[in-house]
Amino acid sequence: MLRNYWLDVFTGKTWEEFLRNGANVAGFRLPRRNYAKRIRPGDHLLCYISGISRMIGIVEVLSKMYIDETPIWSDSVFPVRFKVKLIYKLMPETAVPIETLKDELTIFRHLSTLNGWTAYFRGSPSQFNDVDGKKMLLAVKSAFEKPIKRKYDKEQYKKSTKQYDSKKDSYTLPTAEAVPKKKTVKTPKKSNNIFHEEMQILLINLGAKLGLKVWVPLEDRNKSFKGKALSSVLNMLDELPINFDEVTNRAIELIDVLWLKGDSIVAAFEVENTSMIYSGLLRMSDLISMRPNIDINLFIVAPGESYDSVLCEINRPTFSKLKIPLKKACRFISYSKLQNEIKTLGKKISMIKYEGFLDFIADSCEMDE
Repeated sequence: MLRNYWLDVFTGKTWEEFLRNGANVAGFRLPRRNYAKRIRPGDHLLCYISGISRMIGIVEVLSKMYIDETPIWSDSVFPVRFKVKLIYKLMPETAVPIETLKDELTIFRHLSTLNGWTAYFRGSPSQFNDVDGKKMLLAVKSAFEKPIKRKYDKEQYKKSTKQYDSKKDSYTLPTAEAVPKKKTVKTPKKSNNIFHEEMQILLINLGAKLGLKVWVPLEDRNKSFKGKALSSVLNMLDELPINFDEVTNRAIELIDVLWLKGDSIVAAFEVENTSMIYSGLLRMSDLISMRPNIDINLFIVAPGESYDSVLCEINRPTFSKLKIPLKKACRFISYSKLQNEIKTLGKKISMIKYEGFLDFIADSCEMDE
């Protein structure tokens, strides 16, 4: 039987509520519904406790996705649901620490930062490749049959899923430097040993390998990484085939990387190296404000540890009141996940569809209301 393996993230609290309800319904946040539609009966959900970074169980999916708001969890509704059957259940002290599998799982290879693997365990559902899925399944099965007790942080185990509250002033305020009037050539920005130019080259090379035309701002083309100039990539356009007003054209031309299919822009990427991600969001917000019906997939590409900051900023009221809220139009891609998936696919990268690849590596920026 062909089976897929999906991450299901819990806190200790939501895991225990899942068990008390009979362990027969799995739930996810509403913004993840498009990902959840791919889950089929027979697939396995790999249950992971975020606070203690351990695999705690395996469930089999018994139904197709459905929407139900019947209360099960106290922290959130998790209305995107599936009927499931619990196959293996571990205790917190016998759950499998994910880092004990670092020598076996492909997600631990070629990491740019020590904690880069956490990008794969941040949002659920998300799909693992067959190799990693089967190894995590076997690790949980082995721990079920021959349990090993380990100490764990009980406070982290019990932590709540309510990390954000849009009614509170949890947002950072932009400084003058965070809202530049125009983009200028800067010295290379470095964060966790990754350069801004390195990610730009990775994205434009990827777009070219996927058979797309690519664009980087003219001001960036004299930049290089490890001796390779951004302007040297194949399929680089000399000018964009866009015919909006001058202000809109300029906003689009300044986005870090664009992918085009024919004369249509299909994806736009803002690469961020530091915690100050506000300027990239403003450029995308300006674009949506000027052209609310523009059909471009928008992405913030940043270190995985910046995800919480991006999520907090993108859900600010000023971005949520756009005709198309920025949190719906824009998604997050972590450096490590992008790098690892490109290396995993290798030469097969030219055979895949760009839409499916982006859907696989990108995380939603929406939160439950």
